[in-house]
Amino acid sequence: MTVQKTSGESLRHTEGKEDREGEERQDGQERQQRQPNSQSNSRPNRQPNIRPIQKEPSQPTLQLPDGTAMPRLGMGTWHLAEGQRPESQEIAALQTGLDHGMTLIDTAEMYADGMAESLVGQAIKGRDRSKLFLVSKVYPHHAGRRFLRQSLEASLRRLGTDYLDLYLLHWRGSIPLAETVECMEQAKADGLIRNWGVSNFDTADMKELFATPGGDGCAVNQDLYHLGSRGVEYDLLPWMDAHGIPLMAYCPLAQAGTLRNGLLSSPVVRQIAAAHADQGITPMQVLLLFVLHRDDTIAIPCTGSSEHMLANLRVQDVTLSTDEMAALSRAFPAPTSKVPLDMQ
Repeated sequence: MTVQKTSGESLRHTEGKEDREGEERQDGQERQQRQPNSQSNSRPNRQPNIRPIQKEPSQPTLQLPDGTAMPRLGMGTWHLAEGQRPESQEIAALQTGLDHGMTLIDTAEMYADGMAESLVGQAIKGRDRSKLFLVSKVYPHHAGRRFLRQSLEASLRRLGTDYLDLYLLHWRGSIPLAETVECMEQAKADGLIRNWGVSNFDTADMKELFATPGGDGCAVNQDLYHLGSRGVEYDLLPWMDAHGIPLMAYCPLAQAGTLRNGLLSSPVVRQIAAAHADQGITPMQVLLLFVLHRDDTIAIPCTGSSEHMLANLRVQDVTLSTDEMAALSRAFPAPTSKVPLDMQ
């Protein structure tokens, strides 16, 4: 798996651009939807009857292997706290999600060199910790006896909490899995984390993990997954399903690179969005709905915009039909043979 040789810096670049390109494209989609129809000048220019978002709706959840309920829709923080927007705007976006019942926040010590965790800490300050589900990730070179505890405690300080609901190994490195598992289990026994998992693991990595003593304590695997990147469906997701391991899908809106090209302009995607326009669905939310069609998948789209946060929340009231899912699969089929994990 090529990700084992990826440095922290190169991973930043391959995962990058997640917000900036995504939000510019979504703004364009929304502006286009708001323009009057030039062929219907004799009729009033009516806006779609979009239902308002109710505050603090019931959040769909799934069960982790130990029975813990985990929200299926959360907020990613990749590329936040990097100066692309005012800090206050990004905090407001996270708080908008929290105010509307989106309690899952995913972050990492790598993101903005810890500043993303600090941003989350500001957003959740003063809130009921028991109602939040906080996830962070440890660098591979910190994931051993020498540094894991130190990294974990630093993340907790930045977040302003005394425990994480889920702590992930960000990607594989040179530290043996057995040592990482031992450290994760110790942190769990000490009450610093409730569950642990992995990220950017492919099928062979998961098999090796489960062959490691204690490795079957893994709660989730976080991988890139979206309509334009379906390689995990070939053999990784079937293996995870057989072992009861949920998928956390990062970049569910295909925001991080060239794999997104053609998705939002696809006639099929646009037709499905138009069919649900009265529910506030745009082509961007169709991509999110595709990921969420699997009951055992968690999606963590990232945005620093309150407007886009509210748009993402609208998918909770919408389900794509069997015919719509089939149309998407015909337009963007899953691979029929093994392919490497995508990371952009």
